[in-house]
Amino acid sequence: MSLGYVALVLHAHLPFVRHPESDYVLEEEWLFEAIIETYVPLLRVFKGLLQDGVDFRITMSMTPPLVSMLRDPLLQEHFDAHLAALEELAELEVERHSQNGHLHYLAEYYAKEFNRVRQVWEHYDRDLVKGFKEFADTNHVEIITCGATHGYLPLMKMYPQAVWAQIKVACEHYEENFGRPPKGIWLPECAYYEGVERMLADAGLRYFLTDGHGLLYARPRPRFGTYAPVFTPTGVAAFGRDHESSQQVWSSEVGYPGSPEYREFYKDLGWEADYEYIRPYIMPNGQRKNVGIKYHKITSRGAGLGEKALYDPYWAREKAAEHAANFMFNRERQIAHLAGVIGRPPIIVSPYDAELFGHWWYEGPWFLDYLFRKSWYDQQTYTMTHLADYLRLNPHQQVSQPSQSSWGYKGFHEYWLNDTNAWVYPHLHKATERMIRLADREPADELEWRALNQAARELLLAQSSDWAFIMRTGTMVPYAVRRTRSHLMRFNKIYEDVLSEKVDAGWLEKVQEIDNIFPQINYRVYRPV
Repeated sequence: MSLGYVALVLHAHLPFVRHPESDYVLEEEWLFEAIIETYVPLLRVFKGLLQDGVDFRITMSMTPPLVSMLRDPLLQEHFDAHLAALEELAELEVERHSQNGHLHYLAEYYAKEFNRVRQVWEHYDRDLVKGFKEFADTNHVEIITCGATHGYLPLMKMYPQAVWAQIKVACEHYEENFGRPPKGIWLPECAYYEGVERMLADAGLRYFLTDGHGLLYARPRPRFGTYAPVFTPTGVAAFGRDHESSQQVWSSEVGYPGSPEYREFYKDLGWEADYEYIRPYIMPNGQRKNVGIKYHKITSRGAGLGEKALYDPYWAREKAAEHAANFMFNRERQIAHLAGVIGRPPIIVSPYDAELFGHWWYEGPWFLDYLFRKSWYDQQTYTMTHLADYLRLNPHQQVSQPSQSSWGYKGFHEYWLNDTNAWVYPHLHKATERMIRLADREPADELEWRALNQAARELLLAQSSDWAFIMRTGTMVPYAVRRTRSHLMRFNKIYEDVLSEKVDAGWLEKVQEIDNIFPQINYRVYRPV
């Protein structure tokens, strides 16, 4: 018998970016990069573990926008073309560096990697959701849901109908795609407010995740801190993030991804190659961009981008194995200590953004692979579990009321409500009030029914926390502002057209084609809870 549990949780999310109205939109490549560097590598890791008899467990949230984009035929076509261009560029690089031993080795490495991505992509018939569902069906991966469009729930709690719509639409979308209702939910940004658990219970959800201080300041104080979940008064369980294991991976000072052997994210062939040579593989307007071929390693924290040494995947993989062993060792010591102190098996919940593993930290999937293998073969102190299995095996927990919290800067809500994005919320609140009024309306005909459902989609898309987050970070701000405004403008036009009983059928059809998320949505979800 092990002394405790370790539960890794990966939050797989991207905002809904789909532009059939444009020939090229750079932001669609957020998805393409994530497929190549995170989602396909994760599927390869899972498959390899099962082939080698490693009975692994991991929890993953897959948000409705991400699932919708992964299954969208238009985006699948765009990704196919994107990958084909990368395969072509990698072959050119192999030829270009035929006389340079190390660069030739790296170019061949990338050519093989892109070919492996192609094999996985075609194995699942371009539908990676099918791949993740395959591992969910064997109970190795517990897939949970999120808010419908990752809306920041505490900032819409004055409108319970809006919170309910984010939760209910997400659960229905999950069931449509995975064939069963979700057991758990990743609250967007781990943002919790007191009372939301009532809606989670009504939606049939059994558990959610919050940041550590959401449990540490619960009422009454949990006897076991974040090392056991609590049941809220509604019966829904709350798991708290473990600070120690999170810091080992996340921290810019002591986290693993800063190791000098690992690949440097900010030096990319798209910015460094001769312009005429790289021009066919950058933006159509001639502007440079990342292409995903990176030849350098971090080298040292003080080194400038021009001083970086060449990357070597072999030594990076060795370092990933070393870090996995260190993570395992620290969890062994942590759990052995905690089990003695609290007198019961603790659970260490370690949640991360999925894109950390592969996209931001290129070696992250190797780290996970080694961690699962080492945990299976090299220790007996803890059992790796996913959250649904843990609750099934440990059905008795303390009842406590979690504290308002998020996993953002300072632990509450200011990252999503500050001087960079506060202008958004009066408009979102006004649109929400209008949507609640529309929800009581009986459509006059099929056209008005479509319009009312599209109004619900536009409001949900405008509520995405990603836009406020981007405005705060200062990257791609014009795009986030444009997306917020466009969804609100479309919503308001539908609202006015419906009230005047003059729905523009041609315009509505175009908007339905652009913002086609949640094809089964029913606008009545905004009726009073």
